[in-house]
Amino acid sequence: MALVTYETRGTTAILTIDRPERRNAVDAATAAELLAGLRRFEGDDGARVMVLTGAGEEAFCAGADLKALAEAGPGISDDVVEQVAGRPEGPMGFTRLTAAKPVIAAISGWCLAGGLELALWCDLRIAGRSSRLGYPERRWGVPLIDGGTLRLPRIVGLGRALDLILTGRIIDAEQALGWGMLTAVVDDGRHLERALELADRLAGFPQETMLSDRRSAIEGSTLPLAEGLELEKRLGLESVRAGIEGAARFAAGEGRGGTGV
Repeated sequence: MALVTYETRGTTAILTIDRPERRNAVDAATAAELLAGLRRFEGDDGARVMVLTGAGEEAFCAGADLKALAEAGPGISDDVVEQVAGRPEGPMGFTRLTAAKPVIAAISGWCLAGGLELALWCDLRIAGRSSRLGYPERRWGVPLIDGGTLRLPRIVGLGRALDLILTGRIIDAEQALGWGMLTAVVDDGRHLERALELADRLAGFPQETMLSDRRSAIEGSTLPLAEGLELEKRLGLESVRAGIEGAARFAAGEGRGGTGV
């Protein structure tokens, strides 16, 4: 039985963690299937956007499957620790990689610990109104090792990030939206629908310049300003022909009137 499912709807791939009985917690086998799903998406030229979600309404993902880890018992060997924490792609599957194409998280219910790290790995996040987000593993002394200490400050600022990282408190969707952690909050049950609508809009844009701008934003955000501007210039020059063609479409009246996502 698959722990992660992959399906396509038009130009959108949907990757679903399918362990609702464990609140979609991720064990080693699930992490391997998540990585395989990402690679499948990146190798599929017909899939322009991926939506990452969890099966059922109770949880997007409750993080790493700590029960599975606990079953390893006391005195875990260094080899086992390395297998769990040292995977080059990330313990939760792919959190130490950067997707080549946009990814949207469709969140329902609990989005906790490594599950929040997965959501923050995505470019955009749509959540149901009753969703709850946070890093409760602080309470048990479990570290953040899937990018959570790096991506959250870049999204919400260091002060707010430290609030969640240090206290382990859980916040609701409206507060997460106000912080900029979420892209949008929708009525419960509409998170996947809205994410698919957004994915269709992104897929409909000219792809070359959108992907170039996305890469510049992601890679440039960690560079000194001068280096970031050089990166932006280099990537812009590589896609300038597509930009000139786009300017011609604008001059002809396409895309005016404030229409957007």
